[in-house]
Amino acid sequence: MMDAGKRLRPGQIVQVLRGREAGRYAIVIRFEEPHFVWLVDGDKRKYGQSKKKNVKHIQPTNHIAREVADSLAKEGRVTNAKLRYALNQYLLRIGEEKGE
Repeated sequence: MMDAGKRLRPGQIVQVLRGREAGRYAIVIRFEEPHFVWLVDGDKRKYGQSKKKNVKHIQPTNHIAREVADSLAKEGRVTNAKLRYALNQYLLRIGEEKGE
């Protein structure tokens, strides 16, 4: 598998591959060595109840939600509204790329 620890960053959008939330998109908010990340989406999975996921069970995208990454860096947390907004913007963008 890939060495996700090198590629994943706070604020990065990932797609969940395994589990109840398979197929959904989420945002990485922190890591736990050696191979876990904590994911949130601001909707079903609020900031206060982040989901611990093995990196083998997620597919990273190349997109980093700037506003989320900045907020995490500055304040150490991020609002659920900001998470929802960032994910919606991303989904709109990939929707357009797929020709919808």
